[in-house]
Amino acid sequence: MKRRDLLIASAAASSLVVPSWVAAQSPAWPTRGPIRLAVQYPPGGLVDTVARLMAPHLQQALGQSVVVDNRAGAGGLVGTEWASKQTPDGYTLLVSHASVHIYATATRKSMPFDPVDDFSHLAMLVEAPMMLIVRGNSPYQTLAQYVEAAKTKPVRYGSSGIGSANHLFGELLKIDGQAKEHDHVPYQGSAPAMQDLMGGQIDGVFDPVTTNVAQLKAGSLRALGVSTPARLPAFPNIPTFAEQGFPSLAGSQWLGLSAPKGLPAPIAQRLTALVPEILAKSDIASRLIDLQTLPRKDPVTGDEFVRLIRSQISTWTAVAKRAKVEVIV
Repeated sequence: MKRRDLLIASAAASSLVVPSWVAAQSPAWPTRGPIRLAVQYPPGGLVDTVARLMAPHLQQALGQSVVVDNRAGAGGLVGTEWASKQTPDGYTLLVSHASVHIYATATRKSMPFDPVDDFSHLAMLVEAPMMLIVRGNSPYQTLAQYVEAAKTKPVRYGSSGIGSANHLFGELLKIDGQAKEHDHVPYQGSAPAMQDLMGGQIDGVFDPVTTNVAQLKAGSLRALGVSTPARLPAFPNIPTFAEQGFPSLAGSQWLGLSAPKGLPAPIAQRLTALVPEILAKSDIASRLIDLQTLPRKDPVTGDEFVRLIRSQISTWTAVAKRAKVEVIV
């Protein structure tokens, strides 16, 4: 056989053999259900609520069943680690959370996964702003009064645990406000901290606005500041931390849509494109407004989302070092 004929025959034969990595990058998806939407916290919280709002719309768009899979434990680490170890085939997704990917990463000596490199981060879903919350009958009417008091006498603030977002916010206020008596009281979650706040055992809690909307509107709780760049439309009388001289108290408890590392590009692109469409649905948009979560006007997706995560890890790791907060497990 002539050399030219050999080359043609070889090319024809090779075209019949599709390398596995090429096939993996071009899957027919989804061809079956269920698609699991992992949630790393128990039912009833914000992450679970957002997941259950998203699931039926994902199901409708993808034509396959989507089930919410709650895998709680270790402050969100259990479910997140489980998701990171699943096959990246589009049948396991994760509602990622800043508590795990940012604050736990910033404060733990070791993590059971890499918060960036072990995931395909697709898009931010919503942000839950942080507030410093006191009782409605608290003697502290303003952030300035609260900080001034904590310079000379114990002002106790609660958190959902050592190394949590509300712990780091509290320590950052202590450092930047030179409030040496701002004393941390850790709890096993935000709910018991809020119970003790209402009972008068502690003086304040940094907490997302989402879980406190009703009490804030009723006046049983009062917020001394919010971590957003501008005041919230629903609470125009609550000043931002920045306008009160604490621009470092910026950040949120964001939720995102992620998947295990190596998700094929066509699947990633399809899911990323679906996120803003689903968040714009009237039933989801109205519920998120009720919860005071803030979807981004310009969706944060793909590489931009990854850059944001890396940047926030760097920021809060520096805060943890300044505050000497380290979780050794």
